[in-house]
Amino acid sequence: MRIGQLFLFATFFGVASLWSQNKQLLYDFNEIPQSLSVNPGVKTLQKWHAGVPLISGLAFQAGTSGVTVNDLFADDGIDFTTKVRERLLDAMSRKDDFSTTSQIEGFNVGFRGRNRPDDYYSFGMYGETDIITYWPKDLAILAFEGNGGDNIGRSFNLGDLSVRGEMVNVFHFGINRKVSNTLTVGARAKIYSSIFQFESTGNSGSFSTTQGQDNIYTNTIVADMELRTSGVEGIADILEEDTGTTQKDITSLFTKRVLLGGNLGLGLDAGFTYQLNPQTTITGSILDVGFIYNSKDVKNYTLKGSVTNEGLTIILPEDINDLGNDLWQDLIDEIEESLPYEENESGYISFRPVKAYGSIRYDFGQGGSSNEDCACPINIDGGQNSDFYRNSVGGQLFFMKRPRGIQAALTGFYQKRLGRAMSLKTTYTIDKYSLTNIGLGLNFQAGPVNFYILGDNLLGYKNIADSHYASLQFGFNIISWNDN
Repeated sequence: MRIGQLFLFATFFGVASLWSQNKQLLYDFNEIPQSLSVNPGVKTLQKWHAGVPLISGLAFQAGTSGVTVNDLFADDGIDFTTKVRERLLDAMSRKDDFSTTSQIEGFNVGFRGRNRPDDYYSFGMYGETDIITYWPKDLAILAFEGNGGDNIGRSFNLGDLSVRGEMVNVFHFGINRKVSNTLTVGARAKIYSSIFQFESTGNSGSFSTTQGQDNIYTNTIVADMELRTSGVEGIADILEEDTGTTQKDITSLFTKRVLLGGNLGLGLDAGFTYQLNPQTTITGSILDVGFIYNSKDVKNYTLKGSVTNEGLTIILPEDINDLGNDLWQDLIDEIEESLPYEENESGYISFRPVKAYGSIRYDFGQGGSSNEDCACPINIDGGQNSDFYRNSVGGQLFFMKRPRGIQAALTGFYQKRLGRAMSLKTTYTIDKYSLTNIGLGLNFQAGPVNFYILGDNLLGYKNIADSHYASLQFGFNIISWNDN
């Protein structure tokens, strides 16, 4: 039976990776071509761009809303069992999570239409991993304390178990259009090719132990639980075979699924940028409105029903000669009949985690006309970005759909442009992971070569093990502004 192994894998992978999806430093940083990935309607300044394959966009982020590594393993003289009790079981709630997402761009290309210079087309491919594990509070207490003592009569919530994860390759094509001097809109179509997916998010039920009548205790289980997986069995089969070709077989399977050989789906991104006046701009975007139909390599596990038992009921002396396997087997059969564990291969639809951004920006410190220097934006005659401002301040909102509600973040930012070659952006973000998240981003332009690096929660770098959040994004692009 692999259901236990799969839950263990999901929990371990989520706790070990610890990633988060908000890209507040990249959002509205329109000097960086990858800003199109978080707002298809961002103002595009370049004639064309081409990301350096595999290193044009890499994002590594980490966050936990609950306990940190330092909380449990710091050499502070406190007994480990006490730490588990005070910092895990007592302090964390079922809404705390360990979540993971990472992205690696395979390629990213954009160009301006020759006959429609107000249109900017982009296409590319990237891989994404997204996993979230909620803290199973009641189940953790049950495992740590057991169902005896003070827990007699307590109902443990089986619905605390909630995990979801996927690895998916994404092919995308987008159009960014300057509608007028004040409005830019954009949309991106996506094809998803799933490498693996699993989810167990709609669980319900309870487990309780009470005083019995025929025996000392009565155990009651009411369960409606399901784990749905696709692509996991094929990977597990290869790993279990453990042959001399395991690595080759895994590589072949991943390559096939990356190149549209996995479960397929469709998605859409959309966004806009609107200038309220020459110095005030609002933006918004919605990402990954899409789904994947999982029909290949599907394996689902269900546990549904209810049962109450008091263990073995033995009547003496009549049963003294029947204390064998038959009594145990009768008990097991009774439980399995009332609380059946089943497996099936029914296809299912999984929805992508929808994300939304919004911002307002005020520009000031006019530096001159945008046709100064060699790296000026295209389409100047149309009035786009005809004024160059050296400073920007503003605020951003981020929302993401998660199994237990909306995850939100609020960001304030300041951006400084140092000529045409360099831009700096600093952010202060408040979310469930940190109230002191200060980030810094650098974009550097040397002729056609573009390099950017974005780091979050800089205060946490003095002790990563005690940090609730850390982030690093970087990449290289080749950009043509005019005839470069």
